Amino acid sequence: MTDPRSDRFVRSHLKTRHLVLLVELGRHGSIAHAAQAANLTQPGASKLLGELEHALGVQLFERLSRGVAPTWYGKVLIRRAGAALAEMDAAHQEVMELLSGLRGRVGVGTVLTPATGLVPKAINLLKARHARVHVSVNMSTSKALVERLRSGELDLVVGRILDTEAADELNFEPLTDEPHVLIARASHPLMERDDLKLDDLMEQCWILPPAGSILRDRLTALFLSHGLEQPAETVETLDMPVVASLLLNNDMIVALPAEAVQPYLDVGLLKVVPFDLGVSMDSFGIVTRKRHQLSPGADAMLTALRDAAASIYPHYRIPARD
Repeated sequence: MTDPRSDRFVRSHLKTRHLVLLVELGRHGSIAHAAQAANLTQPGASKLLGELEHALGVQLFERLSRGVAPTWYGKVLIRRAGAALAEMDAAHQEVMELLSGLRGRVGVGTVLTPATGLVPKAINLLKARHARVHVSVNMSTSKALVERLRSGELDLVVGRILDTEAADELNFEPLTDEPHVLIARASHPLMERDDLKLDDLMEQCWILPPAGSILRDRLTALFLSHGLEQPAETVETLDMPVVASLLLNNDMIVALPAEAVQPYLDVGLLKVVPFDLGVSMDSFGIVTRKRHQLSPGADAMLTALRDAAASIYPHYRIPARD
């Protein structure tokens, strides 16, 4: 049931320019710069912020010597304001799509493995069905992508939900898990070994995902659980062209699902190192926002993702439509 106090706040106090100002304050951390981005004067922006804080009875931003910083309350409003503005943009887009046939934009976020197979296949399906839908693809870690989904910057994410606080706001449709293997170029000296131990791998040059990612944490735990130091020689990147180039031209190793480099494995340029790493990632899946109606273009992308998943992953079943 809607809180009547919240209803009064939205209907009596909240204006679109409040939402725009909140988003710009979150981006710039400065009233002056936020005012300029929101096409307001600085006194006008300060007045709007004061109106919000008075209506809510809380401080939304700490005034610092150089700019402002959102309080916990401010962070909540910034995120919700971004989502509200994204909803109105989506409403405008949906009306335009209905007027002119299926077109518009859809923002998709993806983690590494589906970026190399599932997502491109889904885009091909979408384009074959609706050529005028513009697709924007962003690859990053699940945590970063889900935050962008929650704020309305993305329509769909193919990844994982890691934040338990966000789980209540999101739908998760599992697709498949990700067993990881060690990959290196075919001429890597490790390929000639059949007695590899984790100690041997510690001395290699590793290509690793950024610190804070699930895979990085699990690889760290793997070495620590065996009483070993972390590999001293590393390169951090999520960029697959960079990963492939480094592997092909150097004696480096990387932990990846075989699917991520399957074309290189098929032609023998890369091979799986004969060592059972014992590292597997949790299932990734399609993540959407609860209580959010996808635009026709985004809904068409969701259908394409499901159709592509059904053709790639043998255990996946397309859910029944409501």
